Amino acid sequence: MRGDDIQQESMFSYLSPEARVPKDHPLRPLRRMVNQALSELTHAFQAMYSSEGRPSIPPEKLLRALLLQVLYTVRSERLLMEQLDYNLLFRWFVGLSMDDAVWDHSVFSKNRERLIASDVAAAFFARIMEQAAAAGLLSDEHFTVDGTLIEAWASLKSFRPQDQPPPPPTDGRNPEVDFRGERRSNATHASTTDPEARLFTKGAGQTAKLCYMGHVLMENRHGLVVSSALTLASGTAEREAAMAMIDGLARLEGITLGADKFYDQREFVRFLQERGAEPHVARKRRGSALDEAITRQPGYAVSQRLRKLVEQIFGWTKTIGILRKTRHRGRERLSWVWTFTMAAYNLVRMRNLLMAASP
Repeated sequence: MRGDDIQQESMFSYLSPEARVPKDHPLRPLRRMVNQALSELTHAFQAMYSSEGRPSIPPEKLLRALLLQVLYTVRSERLLMEQLDYNLLFRWFVGLSMDDAVWDHSVFSKNRERLIASDVAAAFFARIMEQAAAAGLLSDEHFTVDGTLIEAWASLKSFRPQDQPPPPPTDGRNPEVDFRGERRSNATHASTTDPEARLFTKGAGQTAKLCYMGHVLMENRHGLVVSSALTLASGTAEREAAMAMIDGLARLEGITLGADKFYDQREFVRFLQERGAEPHVARKRRGSALDEAITRQPGYAVSQRLRKLVEQIFGWTKTIGILRKTRHRGRERLSWVWTFTMAAYNLVRMRNLLMAASP
């Protein structure tokens, strides 16, 4: 017998969001790890706000909402608030009841500067890494370093000579700009939309774009990010960022570092050897700075095989984390988002590892 299509406009519900989320939902272990990290940041959150005035939206809820934006590839805060209004799963994760009103999307813009100034993303990332270390998921011996380009939120039309005013708009539209045959460089030109973006191409024959450069230092045991950085795009940024991230490790003596051929450079190899680290970078065919004896060691082949795991991090970041092209302007804001996205990646990776290890 066919059922009647009865549409009920209003109803009472006696089930909380907690009761509606399945016990085996993959967000549950993530929520436990996130809540533990946020509870350890309570004193930092307290210092961010004045002791007087009206209570603000809890920063814990803002961060949980931003984490959902990364995990579910929500492309804007406006759409995030729309989801949070009717999605019970999102409400449960953030910590809202079924009847709580959601806040306006502009709340993120108003609070972003406060979160950036307090470097909350780095503190959150550090707490997640402490959980990974406590679970025995980190290696302190074998690492991989690499960098990737992140396209800036700026058009090539905005890349104008620094000593010339921008062209006037045409019929109320964007100005018509013809830069064919014009010699352009970061020394003489800058984007009027995002002045910190740099015109850069990573390889011969590839299209030059306005972009930044993201870097990660990955441990090779489980492919977790142990350090990250975001810099201006340049030909030396990858090696310079790698040196800074490696110097931040608690232990350098005896570690191995895998990398691609771009890192096979005399200064970088010497930097590692002076600190007692063993360079396992891919060897260039000509002009290599790497001793051929290192490439004959069994561990070198293992490092070269495992270093490709770093591409999974970049792939997840650009597809799921929607950072193929940034939605923010300026290095400071993008650096915060990059670090926060790395923490989100580690959370997903840790959940998968812990679930696979559990009986």
